[in-house]
Amino acid sequence: MFGFLKKQFVDVIDWIEKPGDLAWRVPFEGREIQNGAQLTVREGQVALFVNEGSLADTFESGLHRLDTANLPILTSLMNWDKGFTSPFKSDVVFLSFKEQQGLKWGTGQPVTVRDAEFGALRLRAFGSYSFRIAGVDTFVERVVGTLEGVTVTSLEPQLRAAIQTAIATALGGGGLPFLDLAANQQALSDRIRVEVDKAFAQWGLECLSFYVESISLPEEVQAHLDKGSSMRVLGDLGNYTRFQAAEAIEAAAGQEGGSVAGIGAGVAAATALGGAMAQGLGTTAASVSAQPAEDPIATIEKLHKLVTLGALSQEEFDAKKAELLSRIR
Repeated sequence: MFGFLKKQFVDVIDWIEKPGDLAWRVPFEGREIQNGAQLTVREGQVALFVNEGSLADTFESGLHRLDTANLPILTSLMNWDKGFTSPFKSDVVFLSFKEQQGLKWGTGQPVTVRDAEFGALRLRAFGSYSFRIAGVDTFVERVVGTLEGVTVTSLEPQLRAAIQTAIATALGGGGLPFLDLAANQQALSDRIRVEVDKAFAQWGLECLSFYVESISLPEEVQAHLDKGSSMRVLGDLGNYTRFQAAEAIEAAAGQEGGSVAGIGAGVAAATALGGAMAQGLGTTAASVSAQPAEDPIATIEKLHKLVTLGALSQEEFDAKKAELLSRIR
């Protein structure tokens, strides 16, 4: 009885969406809407009348009175007469066209790309993006369907998956070295946004903004890159090996119970380094003349100690060893 009495009053239909709401289906009892009902559509919204799963009439922002005069498509589908006054059955779906801002994206797994300088690289990236509904028909058909409502939260997993695919496409075909990506971050963001927008279109969505906030390498690769940068800053191998010996001394001094022995080993390494670099790597003519002549075999032994300490790489030791042995011949 209460339901019957309630349907004798004029329906007032409106929607005040919450942040993150994209669509809402009005929960009419029995899907019956009074002829002459008042429909309020706010700015940034659109109200859709869906009949038997097909999109019929559309109402944009404003106050509308629902009758057969302003529901021409629905009236035609239902074959109603102009004087129809009984409740009619239809689904009313509200959509929000507001821009959904401040959404975060990130690569769950590293994306493998071919870099112009380093070859194959696995990159991680994260940033932010925004989108809105653009294609009403596509969104209702592909996303809303028979759902009672759609939110940004419910869509985010598939949107992030599409973004990761778009990033792989954009980075893989960009041809821009990793070291230049930071300087061209805006151009990279624009290129990825184009790919993301293509992916979003399949759901009737439009990517309005896309920002790459950070791109990073795996930790072990970044460590090698930092080491190479340190070598370039120091300028030559002699400075680099002296720097490594100084770091070894500092690390040994900080070890509990082994500071004296550690410092002694560091000093010995530094002394051997000085002699080896003066005779083997050739710093300046004055330095060489100041150093006493040393047996090549003894120099090789000292250089080998530096390899053990990690102050000299195996490749550098092999090259210097071959040079010193050639002097004996």
